[in-house]
Amino acid sequence: MSKEISKNLETALWSSANVLRGMMDASEYKNYLLGLIFYRFLSDTTLKTVMSATGEDGDPIAVYEKYWENQQDDIKAELYEANGYIIEPNDLFDSMVKRIQNHQFQVSDLKQALFNVEQSVKGQRSEDDFEGLFSDIDLDSNRLGKNPSQVMNDVITALKDIDFDEGRDVLGDAYEYLISEFAMSAGKKAGEFYTPRTVSEIIAKIVTLDHKNGDNQIRSVYDAAMGSGSLLLTIAGEVDGDYPISYHGQELNTTTFNLARMNLMLHGVSYEDIYARNGDTLDADWPTDEPYQFDAVAMNPPYSAHWDNNDSRLSDPRFRDYGKLAPKTKADYAFLLHGLYHLKPTGTMGIVLPHGVLFRGAAEGKIREELINKNQIDAIIGLPANIFYSTSIPTLIMILKKNKTTDDIMFIDASNEFTKEKNQNVLTEANINKIVETYVKHENVDKYAHVASLKEIKENEYNLNIPRYVDTFEEEPPVDVDKLVADMTATDDKIIKLQTELSGMMDDLVANDPVAQQQLTAIKRILK
Repeated sequence: MSKEISKNLETALWSSANVLRGMMDASEYKNYLLGLIFYRFLSDTTLKTVMSATGEDGDPIAVYEKYWENQQDDIKAELYEANGYIIEPNDLFDSMVKRIQNHQFQVSDLKQALFNVEQSVKGQRSEDDFEGLFSDIDLDSNRLGKNPSQVMNDVITALKDIDFDEGRDVLGDAYEYLISEFAMSAGKKAGEFYTPRTVSEIIAKIVTLDHKNGDNQIRSVYDAAMGSGSLLLTIAGEVDGDYPISYHGQELNTTTFNLARMNLMLHGVSYEDIYARNGDTLDADWPTDEPYQFDAVAMNPPYSAHWDNNDSRLSDPRFRDYGKLAPKTKADYAFLLHGLYHLKPTGTMGIVLPHGVLFRGAAEGKIREELINKNQIDAIIGLPANIFYSTSIPTLIMILKKNKTTDDIMFIDASNEFTKEKNQNVLTEANINKIVETYVKHENVDKYAHVASLKEIKENEYNLNIPRYVDTFEEEPPVDVDKLVADMTATDDKIIKLQTELSGMMDDLVANDPVAQQQLTAIKRILK
C-alpha cells in the first residue's frame, strides 16, 4: 500500500476478516466489514450529536436513553437537523456490543437496526441517500453458517475498537487494505472500482490548480463512474476555501454505489451536499437538471467497456459534436465525452484511460482528431504499469479543458518512475510532485516531458502515442573495439595456460596406472 493504515484499524480488519474468510471470498466479506464499519460510524456520530446538543457529561448511551425516554421529539429534531437520520439507543453499535458482552445478542438485532436506520429518513431530504444502503449485508445468507448470530457477534467484537477520531480516511484505508491484503485472488471483481490514492492525488492536484480558495474555489465536483467516491473526496481534500462543495456522482454497480455513499458521509459530507445516482452513465445522461456542469470532473471508468452505441446516440448532445460514436466494445471515448460535456467552461477534467485511446483508428481516431482540432486536450500523463489492483496494464491520465490558453498538448512520461512494493508498483510523493510540477512549468524535460504544438501533432496524423513525443531511449555507450580484442586475447592465453596446468596435473595422477593413462590419452584426443 502507498499509505500505511493505523495498527488499530489493521488489527480490527484482520480479526474480523478471519471470522468470515473461510465462509466467503474477499469480494463478498468486504461488503459486510465495510458496511458494519460505516454503521459503527453512524452510531458514533449519533452519540456525539446527542452529547453536543445536550451539553451533558457521562456515559453517552445513558444520556441518550434519558433524552429518548423523556424528550424524544426534541432529540429526534436535533438528530434530523444535524445528521439526517436516526439510530435509536437500543440500535446503537455500542448497545449491540453490550448485548454481546451480556450474551444477549441475536443476528436479528443487527438486521432490525440496519432496517430501522434506512427507514428513519422517510420524509427527509436524505431518503434516497439511505435507501438500500446496507443491502449488501445479507444476514440471511447461508454462507454465515449454522450460527449466524455467533459469526456476527465475533465480527462486531473485532470492529468495536476502531477509532474514527484519528483524522484519517478510515473507510478508504479499510477498503484499500482489504483489496491489497485479501482480495487479489478476486481479481477485477474486487478491485474494479478503486482508484489508488496516488493516481487520485495527481488528478486532484491538477484540477484544483488556481481553484483552491477565494472566489475561484471549486464548489462542485463530478465523477460519472464514481466507484467508492475516493476520487471526489481527494479533489475536495485539495481545496481549503470556505465555500461548501457539492458532490455529484453516478455508479452502475449497486454495491459500489452503496460504498460511495458511505464513504462520503463517513468523511463528514452532509447529506445535503451529496447528489448520487445508481445508474448507467452512458445509457442515459445524468444530471440533466441544473446544475449539470461542474467546476471539476474526474473519472476512472472501466477500461474498454461495452456499451450500446446505436446510431440514435449521434443526436445526443454529449456526442454529436465529434462526428462518430465510440466503438461498441470500447466505451473509453464515450465516458470521456460524457465527462467533458458536464465540465464548466472554466473547469478542468482528469480521466484515467488505457493507452489505446492515443493511437487507435476508425471512430476513435475521428473523435481524437476532433478533440485536438477543438484544442480540448491539455495534457497526457503516462503512468507506470501495475499500479492498479485490477489490472497490470499501463494507463494514463488525460487532462482536458474547454477554454485552453495554449495551442499545444503536454506529454509527460512517468512510466519508469515508481517504487516496487510487494506485487504492486507505487508512485511516491516525490514522483507525484514531479508530475504536477512538470505540468505546471509547461516546459520540455529531457526524456520525461515534451510540449507538442498542434502543428507537430497534426504532422503525426493526430497520433498521441507518448513515445512519439517523449524519447526515453538510453543510448548504449560505444564499444571500445581495441580493448575488446585485447581482453579476448588475454582470455585465450589464460585458457591455454589453465589447460596446460590441468594436463600436467592429470599426467601426475595417472603416472603409475596404465589403464588410466590410456583413458586420459583418449580424453585428450577428444578435447583436441
